[in-house]
Amino acid sequence: MKRRDFLTATAASGVMLSAPRILQAAAVKVPNHVPDQPFLNWFNVDGVVMRRVLGELVKHGADAADLYFEHNRGNSIAMEDQVISSARSWIEQGVGLRVVIGDQTGYAYTEDLSLEAMLEAARTAAAIAKGSKAVPPQHFNVSRSGDMYRIALPWSEVKVDDKLDRVRQLEKLARRQDEAVKKVTINWSDYEQQVVIATLDGRMVADYRPMTRLWCTVTAEKNGVQQSTSANLSGRYGMDHYTDERLQALAKKAVDNTLVLFDARRPPAGEMPVLLAAGASGILLHEAIGHGMEADFNRKGTSIYSDMLNKKVADSQVTIVDQGNLAYERGALNYDDEGNPSRRNVLVDKGILRGYLHDGISARHYKVSPSGSGRRESYRHAPMPRMTCTFMENGPHSREEMIASMKKGIVAETYTNGQVSIGAGDFTFYIKNGWLVENGKITAPIKDCNIIGNGPQVLKDITMVGNDSHMDTGGWTCGKNGQSVPVSLGMPSVLVSRMTVGGEHAG
Repeated sequence: MKRRDFLTATAASGVMLSAPRILQAAAVKVPNHVPDQPFLNWFNVDGVVMRRVLGELVKHGADAADLYFEHNRGNSIAMEDQVISSARSWIEQGVGLRVVIGDQTGYAYTEDLSLEAMLEAARTAAAIAKGSKAVPPQHFNVSRSGDMYRIALPWSEVKVDDKLDRVRQLEKLARRQDEAVKKVTINWSDYEQQVVIATLDGRMVADYRPMTRLWCTVTAEKNGVQQSTSANLSGRYGMDHYTDERLQALAKKAVDNTLVLFDARRPPAGEMPVLLAAGASGILLHEAIGHGMEADFNRKGTSIYSDMLNKKVADSQVTIVDQGNLAYERGALNYDDEGNPSRRNVLVDKGILRGYLHDGISARHYKVSPSGSGRRESYRHAPMPRMTCTFMENGPHSREEMIASMKKGIVAETYTNGQVSIGAGDFTFYIKNGWLVENGKITAPIKDCNIIGNGPQVLKDITMVGNDSHMDTGGWTCGKNGQSVPVSLGMPSVLVSRMTVGGEHAG
């Protein structure tokens, strides 16, 4: 299956949000717990070797330094036209070595975990440093996985036949929804990651991170016209998450979102109120607003929010949170990729900008504690401030109340792609499913239109916040500066007083 980019940012911004890639991995048993000696048990490396490598890494000086060990494996299955079209597996392992001096980072990595290879990588990373030799810790204080995503059975122990049964079941459920359904494509992936992080200040963090995603794409045909769309489930779950009820709901959502397109039309173009539907509209919150609250953009002065701390940025109904410790969410983490515990970070509190998302470097710059937001794609990459599970909290209004207040506007339900400029916050998003609102009532489904605006301005133009906030269940992956990480997002229904809609008669 081709990767479908949901949101692709402009080259200047360096960020994007996309649908998840298919992951592949070998079927090797992985324990669903963190052992007493994770370095030794997972990577065959002991504390003596760790201290020696850290010592080489910081021999020219360091403000901070860490070793990031990672072992990944995953599997994927694709079914198309009732036939298994592909099945893939992959496995990888390596260590990233980082030294930080002020705002400068020296970084190297190696797949070879021999002492000689790690020492050579340490010398490469240490080349940026100039100063007095730092001293590695005499011992490590070990912190193990929390309870954020414990699963009953590691994915490496789940039989392939059990996965195939679920894939075939979902395909049949989708076909049974309606006789107009002509083609169903199912994509399955499961993934597990073992991470151990050792830091210059003597912390050792070990985490076992599962992940899964099930995607259903439907093509339907009526009177020679075809329509297609999809729905998916993703999170840090085990096999038992895929119950009959969840598979039935996933199939129904994919088919319903496809069939409604046959009656949908383009809305009128122009500036009008837009109701951003609960759940998936969190992509706007993430892309057009959330990235601007990551501390590296603000530290460098490229975000519009760089000088707005403790200032009003939205109506008092608006509270925006990034929270990494939401159990089983795709973006959840027991610890971030610098070894800091994840936590709840309130970015906007009742309309007032209260904070940014920090990694270690930005936290030292702003003289605050790290927010558990230092993330990296893999051992090949240095960490940076990233979102985890980003959402807006509930407000006082119902969806029906908001629709009733609209004389002429649209409801934006689902999205397929878009663009955003992080510095200014300008965006364009393409609406796949939505509704036309006339005189306070929904009158018709809509499709094939864009909403165009500016993230900070949209925050200011929010007039009503709904009481139906929830996280979207889809498998979102965020890209920034060439690195992709899994994220979660959500929000309540929100009424924006004005936004440009690119529909009929546009241009």
